Amino acid sequence: MPNNDGMNGEEHKSSFGLKQEVKRLVSVRRPARKLDRAKTVASRALTGLKFIGKTGGTWVHVEERFNKLKSDDGMLSRDDFGKCIGMKESSTFDGELFDVLARKWDISGNSINKEQLRIFWEQIADPTFDGGLQIFFEMVDKNADGRITEDEIREIISLSAKANKLSVNKKEEDTYAKVIMEELDPNKLGYIMIQDLEKLLQPDEPDADYSRNLSKLPSENRRQPMKIEALIKRFYKGAAYFVDENWRRVWVLALWIGVMAALFAYKYVQYKNKAAFEVMGHCVCMAKGAAETLKLNMALVLLPMCRNTITWLRNRTSLGKVLPFDDNINFHMIVATAIGIGVGIHGISHLACDFPRLLHASPEEYRKMAPYFGDDQPKSYWHYVKGNEGVTGIVMVVLMAIAFTLASPFFRRNKVHLPKPLDKLAGFNAFWYSHHLFIIVYTLLILHGINLYMTHEWYNKTTWMYVAIPITIYVGERLIRAFRSSVKPVKTLGVAFYPGKVLALHMKPHKEIFKYKSGQYIFVNCSAVSPFEWHPFSITSSPREDYLSVHIRDAGDWTKKIQEVFISKVPRPPPTEKSGHQSTKFIDVENNHNVPKILINGPYGAPTQDYKKYEIVVLIGLGIGATPMISVVKDIATNIKAMEDEENAIEEGSRGGTSPLLPTPMAKRKKGSGSDKHDQFKTKKAYFYWVTKEQGTFDWFKGVMNEVVEMDHNRVIEMHNYCTNVYEEGNARSLLISKLQSIILAKSGIDFVAGTKVKSHFGRPNWDTVFQTISNNHPGSKVGVFYCGAPATMRDLKKATKISHPNPAKFVLHKENF
Repeated sequence: MPNNDGMNGEEHKSSFGLKQEVKRLVSVRRPARKLDRAKTVASRALTGLKFIGKTGGTWVHVEERFNKLKSDDGMLSRDDFGKCIGMKESSTFDGELFDVLARKWDISGNSINKEQLRIFWEQIADPTFDGGLQIFFEMVDKNADGRITEDEIREIISLSAKANKLSVNKKEEDTYAKVIMEELDPNKLGYIMIQDLEKLLQPDEPDADYSRNLSKLPSENRRQPMKIEALIKRFYKGAAYFVDENWRRVWVLALWIGVMAALFAYKYVQYKNKAAFEVMGHCVCMAKGAAETLKLNMALVLLPMCRNTITWLRNRTSLGKVLPFDDNINFHMIVATAIGIGVGIHGISHLACDFPRLLHASPEEYRKMAPYFGDDQPKSYWHYVKGNEGVTGIVMVVLMAIAFTLASPFFRRNKVHLPKPLDKLAGFNAFWYSHHLFIIVYTLLILHGINLYMTHEWYNKTTWMYVAIPITIYVGERLIRAFRSSVKPVKTLGVAFYPGKVLALHMKPHKEIFKYKSGQYIFVNCSAVSPFEWHPFSITSSPREDYLSVHIRDAGDWTKKIQEVFISKVPRPPPTEKSGHQSTKFIDVENNHNVPKILINGPYGAPTQDYKKYEIVVLIGLGIGATPMISVVKDIATNIKAMEDEENAIEEGSRGGTSPLLPTPMAKRKKGSGSDKHDQFKTKKAYFYWVTKEQGTFDWFKGVMNEVVEMDHNRVIEMHNYCTNVYEEGNARSLLISKLQSIILAKSGIDFVAGTKVKSHFGRPNWDTVFQTISNNHPGSKVGVFYCGAPATMRDLKKATKISHPNPAKFVLHKENF
């Protein structure tokens, strides 16, 4: 649904929106009466007041949990009540529920027996008695007088906020309680009845809330049993889709595997026809074949890390049409895996087969090997190991093993918990430093390739020939990075400290040198933390802005230290009254000489920068993964505004009868005009989905979202925020929050959960529903989907984008890789 309905802030429109919301939520006040549960229109909806979790089960299950949780005297404590009946992660809410039921049945103390629990359970779980609303009412009405006062409303707001891990301070509780009383108590009686609460808690009619289940989709979109013909057709479409989406990857991998196979076969046959085969057999062929593939892969593994070269190629050439530049990191890891396999085959073949055969060869057999290993047959196995060839090879294997291990996800992402001081071996720092062992490895590789047992001619020692060009390119890249970052330091304009341990840096690079596109990233260095470490961060500013910004979340040792350094040098403002959060005010540090020195390196190409190739784009960010998407959202908004301004200027010039030299609107510029050759703006519709856990996270980009809402008059950008801490639709613990959200949004145009003009959804998106809806809106269109976040969600997105209805949109997925 459009994200900025009723969010323009104008008084008369806000008043109109409020009246519409009140009209929907509240009917004419009725006199107090006993509700007829068999006739009330809310009865169908109140089944959604779910106090029990999905694993609540039947009384048998509750009884089993009671027997496990009860104390020695056979009683169940108030603290274990929620766990026993199946509620999850809401100690505040289930404690209140216990108190309500205890008051109703006049039970004193903080524990109950099994029979009392059974009575409680029957009231909660009986499907023929709609007690959900009554329990909810009684939870608020603590004095049991049948009326709810403003103080009791305030308490239930606080309770609901805590259950959903939302921050609401006392002042906000007062404001929200007054809003509800104003709408439900127009006669100023000072209280409301259960009938009023019933109206407030009625569910909304189905709308474009993408957190709905697939079962709410039209029946024709549900999956139906498929016939054989349909299965074949679906398989064919799936295969065609896979080939169309992955043909660049397929041909590159096929070429690489083919070249490796050819090199391995060439060396295998070559050594099979030599005298060494008669002594060492197939082992020497395997070792030499693997060695030849190792030379190739040790050359190739460097190229995906030449980021400047790749960025230049994707920006200035058309090679991106045939080469998967977005997969450079993946290709680097695949080649590294092949190197590990090649090292294993080469080393095992030599150490476990070739050397023992040479030791046990007969004099006649060894005579054939004398030109390579000397006239005197060695009697010790270590003779072969301690030579230049053996030492360089073994040291290389050890260093590679260290680098490979510390680069694995378990170590690099600090998922391995090691005791001190071994804990330093886990984390990004260990990965970064260990990867620089490659300098020693390549030195040893060249030495190993020069000192060969069975090759003496220099032109046959080809290792250096394989790696010479890649090493030259890579060294040139590193020199460019060092020169560019150290000679042209950036000026830090300001900082901001956000909830969730996020530091925002606003910098001013030299625009003559530093030019970037939305979606790209840079490497950041802070000498006060470490003079050698460089870490990648997505750019969150737009190219049209006069500053460069990044957002750095505390996710490791380096990011933690840089925040500590800035906090010590830039004192943070005192906490604001709003939700008890630290102030997120932008702090000007342009003239602060104590600010740590920041160096940047880049920009570097990333998948998201190609969003302009699509008329329809979907931008998905999880947590801090929203950073590249925010830059794109800002860029789309500023591009749209610039186009509108240029067109308005042309119209005004035409009406004035003059012909000023005005720039051509970006959408109409001729292809191939300078720097716009590969950067044509085509976007007509953008969907932005930000899924985050904590309420305070929305502060990171609150200003950006509000600005986009104000600029986007034609609603080109549709924004959806999801807060996963809040219980999903249909749960009593979030129902009041949801209704309060609607009222505040209609009255002020601000979503009180996120503090923005963009409405927040609760729970996680149903991606099947999201992409089904987008496909229905744009049938047959090619839609670019850009994602930054956890790999698990990427798997869900791949499944969700496979739409089976006729003439679906074609979704092309791109994932950020660092």
